[in-house]
Amino acid sequence: MSEPLPLQRENLAFQRYLVTERQLSPRTAAAYQRDIDKLRHYCAEQGIERVADIRPFHLHQSLATLHRRGLGGKSLQRWLSGLRSFFEFCLRRGWLKANPAAGIRAPKSARTLPKTLDVDQAGQFVSLPGKRAIDCRDRAVVELMYSSGLRLAELVSLDIADIDLADASLRVLGKGNKTRQLPVGKMACRALRDWLRARAELAGAGEPALFVSRRGGRLQPRSVQQRLQQISQRQAMEQPVHPHMLRHSFASHMLESSGDLRAVQELLGHANISTTQVYTHLDFQHLARVYDAAHPRARRTGNAEGGVTDNLEPPENRPEAPQ
Repeated sequence: MSEPLPLQRENLAFQRYLVTERQLSPRTAAAYQRDIDKLRHYCAEQGIERVADIRPFHLHQSLATLHRRGLGGKSLQRWLSGLRSFFEFCLRRGWLKANPAAGIRAPKSARTLPKTLDVDQAGQFVSLPGKRAIDCRDRAVVELMYSSGLRLAELVSLDIADIDLADASLRVLGKGNKTRQLPVGKMACRALRDWLRARAELAGAGEPALFVSRRGGRLQPRSVQQRLQQISQRQAMEQPVHPHMLRHSFASHMLESSGDLRAVQELLGHANISTTQVYTHLDFQHLARVYDAAHPRARRTGNAEGGVTDNLEPPENRPEAPQ
C-alpha cells in the first residue's frame, strides 16, 4: 500500500474552497486536483511535508522534471497557474508568507493554429444517413455543433428546455457560468426535429437532457468523442474529426464569410477578442493559398535569390488554439 501524500490538510481545504466558494464544475475542480497531485508527488519524493517548506527552486526542479517527461509548454503553464491559485489560497489561510510560484514561467511551446474542415469537408461529415433513433441523435449532435459552434461541455449540458425551434435558437451555459443565446441553422433545426421525434425510444422517464445515450441518461463527453471518431471513419474523412474541430470550423467559416470578428466572438462566448483573433490567421492562410495558386508571380517554394517558404508567420507570432 502506498504512503499517503503530504500536504493533505491544505489540499482538502483547497478542494472544498473550489467546490463550495468558487462553485467550479467537478471537471474543473478535478483538473486543479491533478495539478496539486503532481506537486504532492514531487514533495513526497523530496521529503517535504508542509506547504510552508516549498521554495521556488523546488518548483523549478519539478517543472524541469515534468518537461523532461514530455509535458509541453501549454500544459506546464496550466500546471503553474493551478499551483499559483493553490498557493494564493494558502497565503490567505496564513499557511504561507509568500507565493513560491510567483515569477516562475514555463518553457514556451510551439504555437499551432487549430485544425479545421473546409466547407465541403464539413458538409460531408454532417451528412449522416440512417433513420434509427441513434442515427437521428448523431445527426442532430454534429449538425448542432457545426451550426452553433458549441463546446463539447456546452453540448452535453443542453436540456430540451434550452432549445426553441420555433425561434431557431438555443440557450447555452458557457465558461464562467455565462449564458448566451445562439441561432440554430435550418439544417440543424431539421435534424433536431427528427431527433426529438425519435428521442422517446432512448430517453428515460423524466430525463431533461436534450441528448441521451442508449441507456437513456444524459450523453457524456467521452461518448460524443467516440461517436465522432466512428462517424469520421464511416464518412471517409481524411482525418478523425473531434468535437472542437467542428467549433473551429464554425468560427473559421463564419469569419471568412462575414468578416465580423466581434460577432464571431459573441457567438463563441470568448471573454477576450484576442482569443477569437486566431481565426483571422486561419482566414489569411486561406486567402494566401488562393493567392499562391492564382497569381503568376506568387511562387513561395524557393527561387534563385534564396527562396521564400510557405511559413507565413514566424512560430513565435502564431496564436494558440482557442477554446
